Amino acid sequence: MVADELYIAMNELVQNVDTRFKRYLYSEIAWDARMIGLMGPRGVGKSTLLLQRIKEMKGMGKCLYVSADNLYFSNHTLVDLSNDFAKEAGTHLLIDEVHKYQGWSRELKNIYDMHPNMRIVFTGSSILDIMQGEADLSRRALMYNMQGLSFREFLDLRYGIATPQLSTDVIVAGNIVIDGLPHPLPLFREYLRQGYYPFSAEPGFSQRLQQTVSQTIEVDIPSFADMRPSTAVKFKRLLAIIAQLAPYKPNMSHLATSIGVSKNNIQDYIAYLERAGLLMQLRNDVGGLRELGKVEKVYIDNPNLMYALGEEAPNIGNLRETFFFNQMRVRNKVLNSAISDFTVDDRTFEVGGRNKGQRQIADVSNAYVVKDDIEYSYSNVLPLWYFGLNY
Repeated sequence: MVADELYIAMNELVQNVDTRFKRYLYSEIAWDARMIGLMGPRGVGKSTLLLQRIKEMKGMGKCLYVSADNLYFSNHTLVDLSNDFAKEAGTHLLIDEVHKYQGWSRELKNIYDMHPNMRIVFTGSSILDIMQGEADLSRRALMYNMQGLSFREFLDLRYGIATPQLSTDVIVAGNIVIDGLPHPLPLFREYLRQGYYPFSAEPGFSQRLQQTVSQTIEVDIPSFADMRPSTAVKFKRLLAIIAQLAPYKPNMSHLATSIGVSKNNIQDYIAYLERAGLLMQLRNDVGGLRELGKVEKVYIDNPNLMYALGEEAPNIGNLRETFFFNQMRVRNKVLNSAISDFTVDDRTFEVGGRNKGQRQIADVSNAYVVKDDIEYSYSNVLPLWYFGLNY
């Protein structure tokens, strides 16, 4: 029998969750799949999404939501829970923060195989790899990766200003107007400083974001990579160096010397920080094998982190590039451009301020200047805030 306290805890959480605003992935998830995995950095709203799903599933089956760090699991296993839940005709088992449960992949595989009529949804840190560990879930789980709020989502969540997701084709066509927002730049500035994370409206956002970064570095990465906790100091030092220099052309030897590790380890460290949602790596195009492209620049993951990690206000040029890359990567393959800042599909984009000129892309077809500090488009010039409407 499933412990009553699990249902009580779930019901309280579900009753208090707001369903008026849902993240961009909610409508894209194939909820009927037998096993679904939702990965993403800390603080982007994965738990809320699960609770919203339960709240909207009334009459569609019997659901149970648990967090994998619940004290219940000090003397019970996930398999035990699934067996008891199956005996109660349970149909949907939702497990939050599965990375906090040792041996999670093997037990999820067992649950999947033992209970073919049960739907399983789990969330986890983006640092996890479902194809590694004790069990390969890649053939069983349908995986999704969730990023932080787009500017479009921020407007909806914080101010109730709703606008549809716009494809890149629509964005570059220009002439975008948002009903109820004749002057978008003040709210765009607010978003850059504290709008990427859903918890940014809560008191003490800066402190909470610092704590999120610390937990990611001190707990998530070392536990996944089987590293000593002391390694977190090196990750913090590496992140601090990149935060001061980003966008940064990585010099592995210099970074290795600066943080006191082998040059061979630096690339892995950067990859872990990227997967954890703290960095982005901009690669070039190598004959179509884009996944294997050489890293040209390393960026801090999003503008909010730039403010949180820097000792002073971030460089405005770097902030603009970071926003563009961060927002466009969700729906597009963003690559380094040999002649300007970015290539997205067959288009070239040069990002700058109000006075940015056309010189770098003068002889390039299908090229655009993306300017900050302007409200609307003209010719091949597009406002930077437009690109926050892509997801």
